[in-house]
Amino acid sequence: MSRIGFIGLGMMGQPMAHLLHAAGHPLVVRDVNAEATRRFVAGHAGALAASDAASFSDCDIVLTMLPDSDIVDAVLAELAPHLKAGASVIEMSSADPSRTRALAARLAEHDVSLIDAPVSGGVKKAVAGTLAIMVGGDPAVHERLKPVLEVMGKQITHVGPVGSGHALKALNNYVSAAALIATAEAIHAGAAFGIDPATIVDVINASTGKNNTTENKAHQFMLNGAFNSGFSLALQAKDVGIAASLGPALGVPMTLAQKVSDLTTLASGKLGPAADHTELYSFAALSLIHI
Repeated sequence: MSRIGFIGLGMMGQPMAHLLHAAGHPLVVRDVNAEATRRFVAGHAGALAASDAASFSDCDIVLTMLPDSDIVDAVLAELAPHLKAGASVIEMSSADPSRTRALAARLAEHDVSLIDAPVSGGVKKAVAGTLAIMVGGDPAVHERLKPVLEVMGKQITHVGPVGSGHALKALNNYVSAAALIATAEAIHAGAAFGIDPATIVDVINASTGKNNTTENKAHQFMLNGAFNSGFSLALQAKDVGIAASLGPALGVPMTLAQKVSDLTTLASGKLGPAADHTELYSFAALSLIHI
């Protein structure tokens, strides 16, 4: 079994690392939250807590599950001099695809390969090991690392050269955010007309407007006021911003993406860093969203 370094034990990273441990991989783990690291090591026999960057020097693979490119770049800049020649990085965060390409080039100078393999499916699928994983990078490296990815994901797709996974993840999250906003507005408009919100969702789910929000978020996290899906609004706004900037950089205007980016950024600023992305529903109810 490959010795794996796992960095980032948040709501998604912890269950993913747990599955790797259950599959028999020796783990070296690290999180900015020392208590998260301590809890993981205490609950997983043989797992080691990294004391410094050199703790990853014997790892065959280092897997990162972090909030953004700034943190990813900083962490891997610290690790790069210590990683052994021939090691690989699986970068599973939601990151800027252009910066991912630059990072891969810097790691290659240390004879370390990188694939980007961001995920979709949320905490529930992370726990179940059924995440969708979109992979960018050298096809040969992808094939070599695929058994590790298969521990965490059900649908694993190689989508293109390095950075492509992060590009597609951002585009996916833009489409998801657009559908959430449209769903929230439709529910509030229908309710104002006198239609029960639950009925609105049920009818959309039986009709052509059905989407991930109506199927998996509206009843479960929005109409009941729970707002605890596990994916933050701040991260959603970040991902949509990446998608909205990607298009124009490639000559594709993406007019709607610019609007969705503005709306999610505004909502995140108003609701604060702890807000769940499903709180866009209540934000819409307060008439703070204007297209």
